[in-house]
Amino acid sequence: MSELVFFSGTMDCGKSTLALQIEHNRSARGLKGMIFSRDDRAGRGKLSSRLGLVTDAVEIEDGQDLYAYLVDHLSHGGRADYVIADEAQFLAEEQIDQLARVVDDLGLDVYAFGITTDFRSKLFPGSQRLVELADRVEVLQVEALCWCGARATHNARTVGGVMVVEGAQVVVGDVNQADTIGYEVLCRRHHRRRMTAASAKAAALSPDVLPVQAV
Repeated sequence: MSELVFFSGTMDCGKSTLALQIEHNRSARGLKGMIFSRDDRAGRGKLSSRLGLVTDAVEIEDGQDLYAYLVDHLSHGGRADYVIADEAQFLAEEQIDQLARVVDDLGLDVYAFGITTDFRSKLFPGSQRLVELADRVEVLQVEALCWCGARATHNARTVGGVMVVEGAQVVVGDVNQADTIGYEVLCRRHHRRRMTAASAKAAALSPDVLPVQAV
């Protein structure tokens, strides 16, 4: 029975690496996948991981009907035994509905990968729809860590290392990119306190953080 599976987690927890591993395992068995991605760090039409692995993908456009794309591909003699959709949080709700239809009407497994919440701890519409429709939601077991060493559960957007909580929901960046717009994974405590690795270091270096009275 075909399934719609949503693999979720914070940034830097290996989602794209797992997507590439699934593609490798199935292609090694002679299967052919249709790979979709959007706003990948490696550029348009790519699926990449931070380990340096990369493969070609179909860039998802605004308003694109993914079900119709698959039907057209198959109708013209193309082959697709399964579907991978990376950065699925950036998809519109109707595009998630289309992926569910691919499973139900075309009988293909669909593996969707994405983060659940944005830098404000609000659900991405695409991720919310996946949680509502997926046959299975798998939280990745490779734990990303906050700078304090605790399990990272939240995604933070930074500008020059300083956490921000306002702005457009989608701004493409990368983790540990502090010179401009970047992202950092934090535990809930430090996300609430807006304390990034850079601000924590600055606070630790300040002589006013832990005043000690000479005796």
